[in-house]
Amino acid sequence: MPKVTWMIEGRDPIVADVAVGQSLMEAAQDNDVPNISGDCGGCLSCATCHVVVDDAWSSKTGAPDGVETSMLECTESPAEPSSRLSCQIFMTDDLDGLVLRVPGE
Repeated sequence: MPKVTWMIEGRDPIVADVAVGQSLMEAAQDNDVPNISGDCGGCLSCATCHVVVDDAWSSKTGAPDGVETSMLECTESPAEPSSRLSCQIFMTDDLDGLVLRVPGE
């Protein structure tokens, strides 16, 4: 099963197996990743699942679309060039080893 690592400032990284096809927001919730609340349940209407994709992985996760880009303007922590909403990234075998940074509290 592919693995994802969530990096959270001041905490140990969280590394977990994620089922292919599962959203990374759901995976974060399943693994008690802090600061990923996913208030809208993955409907792309909040921005509470903001993550920053490690530069080495940006091309594999792809760029946000127009709606996601608009939602990234509403994040509590400022969006960065490789910011994504984790509800819009779905696990694939090609993402095995993906590293995401969770913006601060």
